[in-house]
Amino acid sequence: MIPPESPAAQVGADPRSTHQLVLISGLSGSGKSVALAALEDSGYYCVDNLPPQLITALVEQTRASGQKRVAVAVDARSAESLADVPAVLESLRTCCDVHAIYLDCATDTLVQRFSETRRRHPLTSRVVSHQRGSAAAARREGYANALIESIELERELLSPVAEIGLHIDTSQMKSAQLREWIKQTVRVQASQMVVLFESFAFKRGVPLDADYVFDVRMLPNPHYDPVLRPLTGRDAPVAEFLLRQPEVLQMQADIAGFLQRWLPRLAADHRSYVGVAIGCTGGQHRSVYLCEQLSRAFSGQYTVLLRHRELGAKEQ
Repeated sequence: MIPPESPAAQVGADPRSTHQLVLISGLSGSGKSVALAALEDSGYYCVDNLPPQLITALVEQTRASGQKRVAVAVDARSAESLADVPAVLESLRTCCDVHAIYLDCATDTLVQRFSETRRRHPLTSRVVSHQRGSAAAARREGYANALIESIELERELLSPVAEIGLHIDTSQMKSAQLREWIKQTVRVQASQMVVLFESFAFKRGVPLDADYVFDVRMLPNPHYDPVLRPLTGRDAPVAEFLLRQPEVLQMQADIAGFLQRWLPRLAADHRSYVGVAIGCTGGQHRSVYLCEQLSRAFSGQYTVLLRHRELGAKEQ
């Protein structure tokens, strides 16, 4: 038997299976540094704030040197060339397994993060320079207003890359959870459409990265049973309770039927990722159970990722 890493074993192999490029983009304060550090810890050659026009050259150089996994981060500082990113990635898909990940975050959460760390948003000076009176105007409007304007300007500048690949909403996420989600995402095969099932709590906000959102708060709630309350939708007693509820079975069938009808259309439209978010009140029981069931049902047809936002990094 030929060892898998031997030259003979690589003859005729798809080059995309041996070389991987991960592009990280997103808003300042959304966790790009955490994501890049997670990839670096996993053995990726990482470059931060790389101008898009240099991505191809970097891939070629690292491939020539035998480095199989490369990760780059691009941000609004390269605004003038961000429009070129989709074409660059498309050209590299012939030789690399390409993942594009965009980190998003609610504006109020970003304001809180910048305020707590006392960091200056990288676009603050650009915003202030467009205001009359510059520093005086900034003082009059207040720090928070200038920060919000900077965040919204950054969203606009990043729009060419915001629709590429997978969105991850980090608004309710701890660093450890983001690191695990990044590692989970890059393990899948980028050439296949990925369907992400994510459970969440409506009381903590709808995920920004969802393509479809299903509200299951009208279903019978295990929370009101003192025995089931400390458990989650992953535990057998909760699953048994929900299986006895006709409304739960009907909701599961309705969501599955919708996805069975439309996911093939999305795949035919060359979509890389589809996010399906299912929410209940606390994100512990009903939404978790349904995501578990649906992820199993569709795992034979698509590459499936499963995430439970409210259960924390230890549960992922």
